[in-house]
Amino acid sequence: MPERQMIFSVSEANAFIKALLDRTPQLQQIFVRGEISNYKLYPSGHHYFTLKDAEGAMRCVMFRGSAAAHLRFRPENGMRVIAFGRVSVFPRDGAYQLYVSELTAEGAGDLHVAFEQLKAKLDAEGLFDPAHKKPLPRYPGTIAIITSSAGAAVHDMIRILNARWPMAKVVLLPVRVQGEEAPPEIAGALRYANKWNVADLIITGRGGGSIEDLWAFNDERVARAIYDSAIPVISAVGHEPDVTISDYVADARASTPSNAAEIAVPDQRELRRRLDALGGRVTQSEEARLTALRKRLTELAQKRVLTDPTAFVSDKRMLLDYTQKKLVSAAERQLSERQRKYASLCASLDALSPLKVLGRGYAMARTADGQVLRSAAGVAVGDVIDLTLGDGRLTCEVESRTMEESHG
Repeated sequence: MPERQMIFSVSEANAFIKALLDRTPQLQQIFVRGEISNYKLYPSGHHYFTLKDAEGAMRCVMFRGSAAAHLRFRPENGMRVIAFGRVSVFPRDGAYQLYVSELTAEGAGDLHVAFEQLKAKLDAEGLFDPAHKKPLPRYPGTIAIITSSAGAAVHDMIRILNARWPMAKVVLLPVRVQGEEAPPEIAGALRYANKWNVADLIITGRGGGSIEDLWAFNDERVARAIYDSAIPVISAVGHEPDVTISDYVADARASTPSNAAEIAVPDQRELRRRLDALGGRVTQSEEARLTALRKRLTELAQKRVLTDPTAFVSDKRMLLDYTQKKLVSAAERQLSERQRKYASLCASLDALSPLKVLGRGYAMARTADGQVLRSAAGVAVGDVIDLTLGDGRLTCEVESRTMEESHG
């Protein structure tokens, strides 16, 4: 058994090892490449994870302060990263770990990763849905610009707005557009504009710069403030190739701040040209209509009803005479035809009249009560009968009756 020189307690041994590691410069500023596993974010805001490669693993911790200052993306298991920090021992359990102060996604920059992560998150929540986007007012009365008052972008926008549509009132809500204070200021200005309904349209953005310079418009707070705005919002950040989260959420995206001013209002000169063209077409249409009406008036003035007003009455009088003649002629024809039919019927009736028979020497006998005698059996001796002759009547008394035998 080796000679005992000094006996350490566990705590003393851990403290001794920690002191050795803390005095080693190479371990106080070290970069470590690896793949994240067992990642956990605690309610305290501290990030715990393991960096591993094919041969080994290292425990890591990134405290809330470092994460708030330097962590731009959300770590995920399986992500390859480069961690910068210091190696030390946690005395309570004697395990060494890497205390991370900065974490960068390997391959793609951490800002690019953060951008894609937030974009995917907000897209899944529907913040980019075209159905939510509001139409821009055609002729805005007041336009609010949320940007830096010191930048060239605001002066370009105001100059273009005044040139294109001087009738619009421009309200500037100055904010910082770069740095940690920029996102809450931009989001606050958006909420203020909506609370007090200061404008019909909002333009927010800034001039060009690096991705770090434009990062305030990739902030989730700004994106949600744009989405919640009841006033239509135009996002105008950077130059043509620059695309931010604000561009996806806004109701319209402009390639530059100057382009935002062009989108926001119509061009008064173009509008005047259109009005002049419309006025010319209206004038031509009215002139053509008046020409047609004059032609129609001339045609009407030459009509006979106007040149000779009594001609109409004369024509109607002639028509009445002609109609009267036709009616009289028709009546005469009808009367003649009826007279002819009447004469024919009278001749037929006369031919059938019993008076004709009586005129030839025949007589018609009737009983006292007016019944026609057709047989001698109809009377008895002593009955009184009437005889009708061709020229008068006789009243007779039956003295005798003779019946003839019928021949079968």
